[in-house]
Amino acid sequence: MAEPAQALPAFTEFAAPAAWRSIDFLSDLHLSESTPRTFEALARHLRCTEADAVFILGDLFEVWVGDDARHEGFDASCTAMLAEASSQRFVGFMAGNRDFLVGTEMLADCGVERLDDPMVLIAFGERLLLSHGDALCLSDQPYQEFRREVRSERWQQRFLAQPLTQRRRIAAELRAESERLKSQQQPGKWVDLDAAATAAWMRAAGTPQFVHGHTHMPATHEVAPGLTRHVLSDWDLDHPGVPRAQVLRWQRDRLARIAPATSQ
Repeated sequence: MAEPAQALPAFTEFAAPAAWRSIDFLSDLHLSESTPRTFEALARHLRCTEADAVFILGDLFEVWVGDDARHEGFDASCTAMLAEASSQRFVGFMAGNRDFLVGTEMLADCGVERLDDPMVLIAFGERLLLSHGDALCLSDQPYQEFRREVRSERWQQRFLAQPLTQRRRIAAELRAESERLKSQQQPGKWVDLDAAATAAWMRAAGTPQFVHGHTHMPATHEVAPGLTRHVLSDWDLDHPGVPRAQVLRWQRDRLARIAPATSQ
């Protein structure tokens, strides 16, 4: 028996101001106290980019356990960085699978605009579909079940009602389990977006191009004739291996992968 078709989500539309000339997209920075170089690279880019707007498409943080964490230590530094950036240009944030608990208080303090997932960005006379991407990794059924649970209002209310120290402990345990499961996967066999569902989203949204993160496999793919998806790079300048940090910049008639800005 064939699998039932996945229900299509609502596609929020965001019309960019006519004055915008370039828009930066980035995702999967996974900021934490253990990634100071990645933090500094992002801070420099937000300070120095020539773009009129920066859209962060999820997993800005390695973990976010509640907006009350924004007053302490590293999280307070992130809050200050975002507030400085939003005073210079539009900054939008879309929740990822690591930081879906970023709330209205945090965003208001930072002057950052919440972005729905998915959403259609209208700019330069074109339509571009944006998402973090994890909702389309349909072959990972255990993750999809976990995602539905933790995105529910009931689960979030119960979690956020616990003391901050307890939430940090639970988050550390969940991260450790995630890393354990990831270590068991074969390189090159990571879960990717479902092609049929991705094409269905793009057709329903009326968007020939799709930008997302989540998979940590930056590339450009033809989903179907006339449909293209652009996978954002993750950022990591702190751990062994080849350093990674890349921005996808949208200007009229072109999407280009560029290095982060370093100076005015």
